[in-house]
Amino acid sequence: MTIHLNDPLLREARMHVVMPGAAVAARIASSEPCLRGKSASFVRHIGVDLAGTPLAGTFLAGQSFGVVVPGFDAKGRPHKVRLYSIASPSYGEDGFGAVISTTCKRTIEEIPDENDPDRCDGHPLMLGVCSNWLCDRAVGDEVRVSGPNGKRFVLPTDPSAHDYLFVATGTGIAPFRGMIHELLVGPGDNSPARESWPGPCASRIHLVMGCPYRTDLLYDGWFRQVASEHPNFSYHTVISREPLPHVGHGPHTHHYVDARMDFFRPLLASTRTLIYACGLAGMQVGIFRALAIAGLGAGYLTVHEEIASIPPTEWTTEQLKRRVRPTHRCMLEVY
Repeated sequence: MTIHLNDPLLREARMHVVMPGAAVAARIASSEPCLRGKSASFVRHIGVDLAGTPLAGTFLAGQSFGVVVPGFDAKGRPHKVRLYSIASPSYGEDGFGAVISTTCKRTIEEIPDENDPDRCDGHPLMLGVCSNWLCDRAVGDEVRVSGPNGKRFVLPTDPSAHDYLFVATGTGIAPFRGMIHELLVGPGDNSPARESWPGPCASRIHLVMGCPYRTDLLYDGWFRQVASEHPNFSYHTVISREPLPHVGHGPHTHHYVDARMDFFRPLLASTRTLIYACGLAGMQVGIFRALAIAGLGAGYLTVHEEIASIPPTEWTTEQLKRRVRPTHRCMLEVY
């Protein structure tokens, strides 16, 4: 990938200080619901105390950590590590980098009969191995962890040199809680990180958060509070499944950005701007398409010569997945 003058210089991230095979014992520091209201989903904000382990103080906002569940899978093998994005700033929830956090959604799904999906019986319940186990932990319980993981989905060394478009779906909001805390709120007065914190970032920061229903919004009150205190930060909520007059239902995040391209164009046309997107795999397809159709793809996308002569409106989903890649100014974290 070619490096250009306007590409960001990202913070140097430490990686794999602790490997999954040698996961260390941490403790649950907190566990509380983080949804806006009564929802069909169950999502918890979980704090993990790393004090006394090699992992304390090693994480940057935007990285992830591994959780190794005790026990064995259906084939008798030890459970594999599961990765979770941290929802805390680099100085941690405690200001000292010893307590990190994550946004954990319980996985509860029915497994349909492959031969007859419409059967009324024979739909066993599938519970996520790690997510439910982690949500079940009480404060003080042990959890074996590894990491850090990831080095590209982090803030630049000079945050004020850039403007930001953050796009999240569901629990993909986690890294942006940490990043926005770091950009605008900062460490507490008792934190060693306070002395080196440059103060609130004056750059333009837009967060587009998508979810099915308003009750699925995560950390909604906190983001609204931060937006009310920092006029350079705009918080956009995109609700996809609630009915709207004349259109049937709400948009997804890429539809929202596309429909308001006149509003977002000055931000996206600036060579200062970085895009960070985190959420379900496939969300990048809509974002890539919207950028290309608007004529704004050059700074964020690399298009394979095979489709370079085809109008972006005619790109297939498969072509977008295989022939369009993000540049250094477009960071993706999908799962």
